[in-house]
Amino acid sequence: MTNTKEKKVRQHMTDLDYLKLPKFKKFLHKLLSFFKAIPRWFLNLFKKIGRFFKKAGLKIGGEAKDIFLTFKNGDWKTRMSFLIFGFGHLARGQILRGLFFLFFQLVFVVYLIFGGIHWLSMLGTLGKVGPHTEWVDVGGIDVEKTIYGDNSFKILLYGILTIFFIIALIYTWRINVKQNRIAEEILATGKPLKSGKDDLHSLVDDQFHKTLLALPLTGIIIFTVLPIIFMIIIAFTNYDAQHNGYSNNLFTWIGLDNFNKLVDFKKGSSNFSATFGEILGWTLMWAFFATFTNYFLGMFVAIMINKRGIKMKKFWRTILVLTIAIPQFVSLLYVSKMFATDGIINGWLKSLGWIKDNIRWWEEKWSARILVILINIWIGIPYLMLIATGILMNIPADLYESAKIDGASVWQQYTKITLPYMLFVTGPYLLTSFIGNINNFNVIYLLTTGGPTNPNGSSAGGSAGYTDLLITWLFKITTVDSNYKLAAVIGIMVFVVVAVISLIVYNFLPATKNEEDFS
Repeated sequence: MTNTKEKKVRQHMTDLDYLKLPKFKKFLHKLLSFFKAIPRWFLNLFKKIGRFFKKAGLKIGGEAKDIFLTFKNGDWKTRMSFLIFGFGHLARGQILRGLFFLFFQLVFVVYLIFGGIHWLSMLGTLGKVGPHTEWVDVGGIDVEKTIYGDNSFKILLYGILTIFFIIALIYTWRINVKQNRIAEEILATGKPLKSGKDDLHSLVDDQFHKTLLALPLTGIIIFTVLPIIFMIIIAFTNYDAQHNGYSNNLFTWIGLDNFNKLVDFKKGSSNFSATFGEILGWTLMWAFFATFTNYFLGMFVAIMINKRGIKMKKFWRTILVLTIAIPQFVSLLYVSKMFATDGIINGWLKSLGWIKDNIRWWEEKWSARILVILINIWIGIPYLMLIATGILMNIPADLYESAKIDGASVWQQYTKITLPYMLFVTGPYLLTSFIGNINNFNVIYLLTTGGPTNPNGSSAGGSAGYTDLLITWLFKITTVDSNYKLAAVIGIMVFVVVAVISLIVYNFLPATKNEEDFS
């Protein structure tokens, strides 16, 4: 108890010392605390990973022990179920369950015989016989004909599907064995087992959530998980326009060669690493400005519209909402043409006598970058204005009245009441907005298509430009150069950047720690 009291006293003294610091020193104190917390956060992350693997190891060990004891202590029906799925269920009268498990095993065996074994055997090489020409006798005349051999793409795809199928089989086998053990325990107590009618009733009653989730979960695995895994695996091959796996040369495994290009800064080597670093830097810069300019300006517009004395509030909100009511495909393309070298903006400025020569808005590096940020403010403020309006209306008016009585200025009310409340409520939104701007394909591609062209990035593939984000560069590499292997690498790096930022920032958000502070 004494130690606890001493800790509280020291903490209280620390808080008092902090309050006495000047504002600049408070800022430095917060900044230093932030950087001090990063190593501790990473240490905690590694500890969590270690605990996860420890729990996983204990779980696997427990499952292995349970399987062994089930076989050792089980009757002959249970032991036969280790080889023939559903045998125990059928022997004990649970016909529906038994048929389900047996049907799944039969489907798996048939799949292996008529293709699965072939795809797995070819997965190590991704094909042995590529496209070649042979002379074929057609009506007594030798004709040269192209013979297509193995298909690397199909081998990789069906090989992954087969591995998924094997994992599903192991999981189903484990459920089959576990249910046999449970059935023995139930029969030992003298209670009857569930019939097929009871199982069907359960699927629409207490197990209805599993029935509803079965189809969506299958769709997620097939259309989300499988493509992600396929994309990751492509990064370890040489899959590109010259090695498309069928009509051209086969593609093969090349290990970490594609990833080595990211850190290859040797003279005379590809500019891929330097281009990637430059585009990554601009992507983060763009995401920062695109997020926080919209956030604070949108909040400012909402505060101004909600201010007492402002008339026609609905009208001003409607005008701003019209900006996002028009599809970006139309509005952004139109704005892009307005700022063209021979566009309306240059013509208008020349008519006013402000410029003599046309400004090359989209042909200069920094003018193009600044312009896309400013145009993004135009289309982004209305969203934040609507969000901020709803939040501002829920801030208790008593807080502002008390602040005014204490003599707080407008700026102090904003920094001490409005901004903390907004940051608390919209912290997760800020994070998702930042991540969304990292992958903001529409604004960049519709305005500049990534231009102006970066001379140093042209040789890296995809005609990389100065306003290209990682996502638009990935699109160019895929569609222009058909360099799927490097596109897969960039896709993985985008995921890594997004995941690291999300994990770090999310753990520092006050909304995830003090959920009841503003309740």
